[in-house]
Amino acid sequence: MKKFEEKTIHTENIYNGNVVKLQVDDVSLPDGKTSKRELIKHTGAVGIIPITNDNKIVFVEQYRKPLEKSLVEIPAGKLEEGEDPSVTALRELEEETGYTAGTPRFITSFYTSPGFADEIMYLYIADDLETVENAAAGDDDEFIERIELTLDEAKQYVADKQIHDAKTNYAILYLDTLERM
Repeated sequence: MKKFEEKTIHTENIYNGNVVKLQVDDVSLPDGKTSKRELIKHTGAVGIIPITNDNKIVFVEQYRKPLEKSLVEIPAGKLEEGEDPSVTALRELEEETGYTAGTPRFITSFYTSPGFADEIMYLYIADDLETVENAAAGDDDEFIERIELTLDEAKQYVADKQIHDAKTNYAILYLDTLERM
């Protein structure tokens, strides 16, 4: 038995969308009581930290409807079912920035919101960027602008909450740690 395991008694599927699935599970708790868990199921996602030849980080700015505002973020996107995360990283890099790269280097993976979602994010870095002449088009409903910043400028964006999401903050912390080594 897993420590503190909650055994599923019943699952009710509420919604199956393009991005997420929502379900409510009735669970048996370790003390024998029962409870409900509202769960978001997600195929996973990838973020990539693109570094230009002049040592700038490539970000994208886009509107985030749940927040009702725009954020500056590293390029990222949803894994397609069965897709290798490094393939997703290169696809999202091209679609969102117009750049391509050789083989991106894996940094780490992490759960984005384990209290209610099973989404795992894979994080990569690429520093051998090349401009793509006829870059693959992004999603029809995605409007983004490419922004290139130094690490110090990106840290100021964090302080100003223009960069305010976990994956991008993690990326900047990672780069800042590398710079200090």
